[in-house]
Amino acid sequence: MIHLEHASRWYGQVIGVNDVTCHLSSGITALLGPNGAGKSTLLKLITGQLRPTTGSVLVFGEKPFAKARVLRRIGYCPEVESSYDDLTGRQFVTMLAAMAGLAGRLLRKQVEEAIGRVGMAPNADRKIGGYSMGMRQRIKLAQALVHEPELLILDEPLSGLDPLGRREVTQLLVDLARAGRGIVVSSHILHEVEQLTHTILLMHRNRLLAQGDIRQIRALIDAHPHRIAIATRQARALAKELLDLPYVLSVRLDSTDEASLEVETRSPEQFYAQFPDVVCTHGFVIDGFDSPDNNLEAVFGYLVDG
Repeated sequence: MIHLEHASRWYGQVIGVNDVTCHLSSGITALLGPNGAGKSTLLKLITGQLRPTTGSVLVFGEKPFAKARVLRRIGYCPEVESSYDDLTGRQFVTMLAAMAGLAGRLLRKQVEEAIGRVGMAPNADRKIGGYSMGMRQRIKLAQALVHEPELLILDEPLSGLDPLGRREVTQLLVDLARAGRGIVVSSHILHEVEQLTHTILLMHRNRLLAQGDIRQIRALIDAHPHRIAIATRQARALAKELLDLPYVLSVRLDSTDEASLEVETRSPEQFYAQFPDVVCTHGFVIDGFDSPDNNLEAVFGYLVDG
């Protein structure tokens, strides 16, 4: 759906996006990075709001800049709050639906469906000026969905939502992806998107650091051993057995909690494959098992620091 080849965007002497090459298809892709990393500029290139200074941006095989037939196939939810406070939520979504080319019964039907999908039916006839931040996010998402686009571009869509709202919007996006939509979701809060997808683009200082499956990216960071945290009341005995494995680099017992330990290995796949045998052979009882290195925070930190 989206193809960028050496795309850069400059604002005078300021770099917005620098030499980005990536190819995105259907499903959910998370665009991640701190504030100022270039995420919003990249999304504006994809949605045709900006023209690349150098390189190329193609969406559905065409340049999106000022191309109406491409833009009709895209739903966009911007980060910046620019709603019309004097309009009701229903009026706002109706206006954007009409601008997308919907009319008559189809317009009314799809407006009602979009408002219902984002959980805003009870508040649709209130003025946007009285909405909470979470409600504004929901109604913005409704206008992005109303014309049934093939591609959704969502800039910080979870910002301002309470935990229930984040869970509901996350499930909605997962359902849309399963139905074949392409979805790009940007966020600077890495843990927010872990329930959405493992397919990521990591940006830092206006460059693309990495792209692909989070687990594959982590596996390529050889400079940092893979850490695994294990909770068990038999921590010392388990540590002794794990140290005998040739691909285990170290085992550290928690000095404040004798019921937990941390393992370091450069061969996580081998460790995960053999660990159940060690547990069953010696009858260990495992109360918890997790890898702090399998999350986005760790991977982003390694890429930036390393």
